[in-house]
Amino acid sequence: MASESNGSSGKQPGSQTLARGLQALELVATTPDGMTIQEVADALGVHRTIASRLLTTVADFRLIKRGADGKYRAGGGLAALARDLYAGLRDEATPLLRRLANSLGASVALFVAEGSEAVAVAVVEPKNARYWVSFREGGRHPIDRGAAGYALLAGQPPVPGESSRVTDARRDGYVVSYGEVEPGYWGLGVPLTQPANEPAGCLTLITASEDLARGAVRELMDAAEKISGTTH
Repeated sequence: MASESNGSSGKQPGSQTLARGLQALELVATTPDGMTIQEVADALGVHRTIASRLLTTVADFRLIKRGADGKYRAGGGLAALARDLYAGLRDEATPLLRRLANSLGASVALFVAEGSEAVAVAVVEPKNARYWVSFREGGRHPIDRGAAGYALLAGQPPVPGESSRVTDARRDGYVVSYGEVEPGYWGLGVPLTQPANEPAGCLTLITASEDLARGAVRELMDAAEKISGTTH
């Protein structure tokens, strides 16, 4: 029987290159400020030339892009893949989000955790409200702040030293924040119960009204329970 490989990793050269390319993609995609070629090389433990070749290949597929500052960041192709990846969850959630938005007169969104960021994969705005907070699908912010971030972390297993906001959200089933992502606005986040192999998800309401944010807890929790039930 032939041996698996001569390398200590047990991987054939092609699979090792693929693994490194995926590692490079993950590093760049989860670093909001971007990464230089040398930073990726250091993180992977490879020569700069190898890191450059990997990044160039991944960039050819528009999964990452190189900025004027020389740093690589997530590209448009990655966003397209994300839309397909979350299509099922988004399709299940959107009708409920639409009813919530129109009932509450506020924007509601479905967020998922992507590494160190909270990413809005579905956003619905109310049709008949006089005013509301508007934000875009695909918007992202650090996961360690705001109602969406705390709710996403609360949907994951506890970790040592986590914020009390996350611990409380896991216990209560919701979290309210103010001005942590956008100054002057309130957020209400409710974790979804996701299958073990799926990224953490949550429903979030964004409003300029504290009364609305605190008064919508039950409705958002009921909607989150329905969505969680359809994804199992």
